[in-house]
Amino acid sequence: MMSETSDLMRRSVILIVDDEPANVTLLERLLKREGFTDLLMATDPREGLRLFQEHPVDLVLLDLMMPDLDGYALLESFSRLVPAQAYLPILVLTADVTLPARRRALSLGAKDFLTKPFDAIEVVLRIFNLLETRILTLELAKHGLPRPNSPRPMFG
Repeated sequence: MMSETSDLMRRSVILIVDDEPANVTLLERLLKREGFTDLLMATDPREGLRLFQEHPVDLVLLDLMMPDLDGYALLESFSRLVPAQAYLPILVLTADVTLPARRRALSLGAKDFLTKPFDAIEVVLRIFNLLETRILTLELAKHGLPRPNSPRPMFG
């Protein structure tokens, strides 16, 4: 079962949205080294939104501070596009270390939050944790079991 889950994780579709090409390249390299093959990447947040709308995504790695459409706006758009009963993990990776940024991102649907510069091993471990939860949630749904509903309080 464990290697089956591991294989499923590595076949997951991961969307990376960051306006800094160096960050996208770093994440791509990390993920490919871990065996992930289905990566979608955008340095323009509008392109990231288009990719999200056109592809079934299993995980989003998202920067917050971007031109034209910031990460908060993308979080709001993603939440409108994802069915309420679905579990879509979003890991925010940002240079904004402030508590209000963390709270706002988490209240808008981010499932995890790391500040840049991040530790490469920690990012990979968090990605595996989030994908494992996604796979288990999809497995529950296959058996007709609903995802636990956890209403999220909204903070400014």
